[in-house]
Amino acid sequence: MSIPAPTGLTRRQLVAAMTSLAGVSALAVPPTALAAAKRTTFVLVHGAWHGGWCWRRVADRLSARGHYVVAPTLSGVGERSHLAGDAINLTTQVNDVIGEIKWKDLDRIVLIGHSYGGMVITGVAEQLHERIAALVYLDAFLPTDGQSAGDVLGGATWTDRLVPPISATAFGVNEHDRAWVDAKMTPHPVGCFTEKLKVSGAYQQVAKKLYVRASGFANPAFDGALARCRADQHWQTRVMNCGHDIMVDQPAELSALLERLA
Repeated sequence: MSIPAPTGLTRRQLVAAMTSLAGVSALAVPPTALAAAKRTTFVLVHGAWHGGWCWRRVADRLSARGHYVVAPTLSGVGERSHLAGDAINLTTQVNDVIGEIKWKDLDRIVLIGHSYGGMVITGVAEQLHERIAALVYLDAFLPTDGQSAGDVLGGATWTDRLVPPISATAFGVNEHDRAWVDAKMTPHPVGCFTEKLKVSGAYQQVAKKLYVRASGFANPAFDGALARCRADQHWQTRVMNCGHDIMVDQPAELSALLERLA
């Protein structure tokens, strides 16, 4: 049995109206739903003395674009500073991030490490490179086999069990945010700086690799890492005109850069 068209409409007019409504419905899909098809997982690893708090501006922007963002605080610092002690070293903090990835079933990750976080993400990528789509060293240590953070810095040593933080001013943080950054930073367990990292080169299997240098922070180790990456065709490089805490100074620019890489 055929269904009669509503009064006053021919069948052709009814079909045209339904087609129009279907088009409107497609256009009405929220941008976040459309972005979900391209959703990327970002794992953001902070540097020494910092915590997950330093990524908030970047994480909020990426999340608003429909991406999934994890910004863990490593053992012994930030809101986990109550755990600080001699037992915490580089292996502990590498395992912090590996645990986030494994327990949350993360895959096709864009893994970012800031400063000392370069030591951590190298250790992570050595073990889980098959789950990582891109590696980003953000003004970060780029260790070779058998190096500690102290070795990367040219043989730096520390006498404190908990190493006091460097000031935001020394890091070149913008004047408006210096007091906030200083208030958030906590001492870092020295074992994280003295433990040597085993690097087989497995992390180099990650398809996309980017080194970002902050021009507003003088550091020969980071200059050397940038030069190494520029000389390697498998790496991309970028220089950003700001202080060392790029995620604090230029969150919008950094978020856009990470999204383009993904």
